[in-house]
Amino acid sequence: MVRTRRIWVTAAAVLALAGGVSGTTAHARQAPAATESGGKLPPGWRIDDGRSAPELVWRSGRQVPMGDARVEFRSDGRLLGVPKPERDGHTFRLGLESARTGDLKDLQVWSGGRRLDTRSPAATTPAPAARPPAPLPANPVDPGKPGRYRTTTGSYQLRSVRLPGFSVPVEMSAVVVAPTGISGPRPLALFLHGRHATCYTPHGDDGEASGAWPCPTGSIAVPSDRGYLRDQRLLASQGYVTVSVSANGINGQDWGAEDGGAQARSSLVRLHLAQWADWAQHPGRAPRIVREAPRADLSRVLLIGHSRGGEGVNRAALDSLYPPPADQDGYHGTVRWHISGTVLIGPTVFGQNPVPDVPSLTILPGCDGDVSDLQGEVYVDGTRAVSAGKALHSAVFVIGANHNFFNTEWTPGQAQAPAEDDFYDDGDHPDPVCGKHAATRLTADQQHRAGSTYIAAAARLFVAGDDKVRPLLDGSGRRAPSADPARVLSHAVGANRGAGFLPDGGVTVTGGRLCAAVDPAPARACLGRGAEGVSPHFAQWETGREAGRHAVALRWTSTGARTRVAVTQPVSLHGSEALALRLFVPPNSRGTKLDVSVTDTHGRKATLGRVGVDGLPGSDRTASYWAREVRVPLTAARRAGVDLRSVKSLDLTSRSASGQVWLMDAWGWRPGTPAVRAAALPRVDIGRLTVDEGDSGVRTYRVPVRVSGQGSGRVRVYVVDPATGEARDRLVTVRPGGHGIDVPIEVKGNTRYGTDVPYDVLVKAVHGAVVGSYRGGLTVRNDDPAPSVTVTPLADRVAEGEALKWRISLSEAADTDITALFVPVPVSGPELSTKDVDPQWLAGVSGAEPDPERPLSKVDGLYLWLDVPAGRTSLDVTVPTVKDQVRESAETVSLQQTDDAGRPLPGGLVLTGTVLDAS
Repeated sequence: MVRTRRIWVTAAAVLALAGGVSGTTAHARQAPAATESGGKLPPGWRIDDGRSAPELVWRSGRQVPMGDARVEFRSDGRLLGVPKPERDGHTFRLGLESARTGDLKDLQVWSGGRRLDTRSPAATTPAPAARPPAPLPANPVDPGKPGRYRTTTGSYQLRSVRLPGFSVPVEMSAVVVAPTGISGPRPLALFLHGRHATCYTPHGDDGEASGAWPCPTGSIAVPSDRGYLRDQRLLASQGYVTVSVSANGINGQDWGAEDGGAQARSSLVRLHLAQWADWAQHPGRAPRIVREAPRADLSRVLLIGHSRGGEGVNRAALDSLYPPPADQDGYHGTVRWHISGTVLIGPTVFGQNPVPDVPSLTILPGCDGDVSDLQGEVYVDGTRAVSAGKALHSAVFVIGANHNFFNTEWTPGQAQAPAEDDFYDDGDHPDPVCGKHAATRLTADQQHRAGSTYIAAAARLFVAGDDKVRPLLDGSGRRAPSADPARVLSHAVGANRGAGFLPDGGVTVTGGRLCAAVDPAPARACLGRGAEGVSPHFAQWETGREAGRHAVALRWTSTGARTRVAVTQPVSLHGSEALALRLFVPPNSRGTKLDVSVTDTHGRKATLGRVGVDGLPGSDRTASYWAREVRVPLTAARRAGVDLRSVKSLDLTSRSASGQVWLMDAWGWRPGTPAVRAAALPRVDIGRLTVDEGDSGVRTYRVPVRVSGQGSGRVRVYVVDPATGEARDRLVTVRPGGHGIDVPIEVKGNTRYGTDVPYDVLVKAVHGAVVGSYRGGLTVRNDDPAPSVTVTPLADRVAEGEALKWRISLSEAADTDITALFVPVPVSGPELSTKDVDPQWLAGVSGAEPDPERPLSKVDGLYLWLDVPAGRTSLDVTVPTVKDQVRESAETVSLQQTDDAGRPLPGGLVLTGTVLDAS
């Protein structure tokens, strides 16, 4: 068995408008080796033989719990790919044919914005304890109070279903909690849990939970769907029929899905909704618990999703309005329901394409140790300017909440299966914000109570239409007493916000900086170097640099410093009561003050008022650079005669001696929640085509793109260079039946062995469009056999002080590096030891020292990685020995090729040599 490293090619894909340029040819080039021949990968890393290509393997010293954020391998700051997790919870494997960089250098493992393969250095002095902000005024209406109805609980289990891309059927089971003593149809609230362990062994230890599916003999399914019973009971007491569906079958198979399983979860949700629609029409066919419940009103549906379940219900809302391609979908019936809103709890957003015309509430846990970058903020920020903007998109930041405790079955002491606090804390150096005993940290019960309250708030606003709870969600600065003592802050976009100042929408900035949300260059990035923690507003996508995501960064060292944001087209604030700004300052900072002014196109200017902004409690492990919403009334502008129909600039003037502020946006605001009607929009789905490279000739293929729906809109398309990982982007106008997205790729056939080459294409909605399958491309599959490999001794019997030497030969050259990994194995008779070889060579292949003297087969971590470069047919391998003054018998070394697990491979290649005494 031989290892092969992927074909490295220059990106051939180019974006073309209809009638534009075509693709260019992909030229092979040699990839530099990950290490020098005989070198060593960082601790914890190795390369193993895979079935079709070598695998990059990382093993964690401690178990990595199965969670919702994707584990990612990165090299030199670029994404290599998403590895496959092993069942042991420690080992992750990535086929190198899907890698995206030439050098395997500066290897890192990331998940949800935090690094897994290293720990932050402990602080030399304890960080000061964080202070929670003062409680907000109470809202007159508290949605967290139980309603007047008693409840009943039951479950149903239907026949499992097959979903596209998954080999094992997925369960159709759910837990129902419904009100009793009530007549007439009632709204339906559907819960979908996130990605967690699927199976566990009863009475076992923490190591006995796994992501297997179906569950192995002796283990049972983790009842994640029962983790929201408190939330369900609260809603049911208020008159809602609730159902929490199980998705273990998706969790056990979604590691390989390009979208992380979002489409599969959407299919599962809609399959359940279809069942409820059938049961509403034919109650006699329903399971017993459904017959005992009031009839569900499918015209009023609230979807609640946790983690990947959040992304799943967002996709279900999208698919209910704009149908997905049939071959990607597991539901093929008609839509007989209306999604009134969604609640997304600590959600993932791999696609970064939220549904613009369905109201949403995103709950951001301030101590999330799983989706720790709080990327769910994109469900707010990512909706701006995409559609009409009438749907309210709210984010609430729950200080001191972690990821898992919103689900009791993921909470230690409450769960049936093994569970843990996902915010890992060093007991010797506790986090000042999220440590178990920090003043800002919530208990599990406090956190769950806050979650229940805000889920009920969303139900009351989105489904029942009670505008009295809106101030809890839209940045008006009110609290729900039922959530006490939790500190919950909110901001929002949409609803009755009108035109405004959007950094992404064509502005010029003086006295400040228009910065990029995602950019590797510190001079352009919004946070840059030196930031303590990260910002949810700047959560990274799959590209190292993103176009079209900006904020305005302000920094000053004296009072009176002014920053002006001018728009290219005047905005109208007519009809608004106030100007609402979303601003954030560094965590833990206090006392930042700014005067806010506007100027119209006639030059008339008015200072609207002064705002103060304090930072959230934060540490270097939290995503606390999060915007607070502040408002200034427009009364002064009207008194000054400012033409609010034609405002051209916004000024922010410092009234504190020094400080930093980031402006996300500013909008005309007035109270109320308008009715939302989903716009008729085109939908874009990117597919993936896999083709053989062929033996000769040049063939042009096009990445499959489907545009459905109605109208036209704009999307941003990224084409990723498979050799460098760099992405090129272009704005494209799309319409059904059009050819706006054209990605041609030329493939040159040959008869030399290589590995598969993926050309990845990504797409994101910009205006007047939605995106379903955001990721696809073309995979060029190698169809040539690997060359045979032989070993020829050149100097396999030498005197000490000379070098043992062998030649590795290929039967023919390949278009990719051919590698093999060897380990020393015990021999019969005297064996070459650590003091018989050159110490520099020993350090290079193992990191070991010669002392104490021991046989080479006893050296931990000694691997000889041999690499025949692409285009070459041979490689000479040497083991340098040293001469000593000790009289000794002949000593032998045997280096044997390894298998996937790093063990000697029976029947594999062997390098054998003998060293004779020179004295």
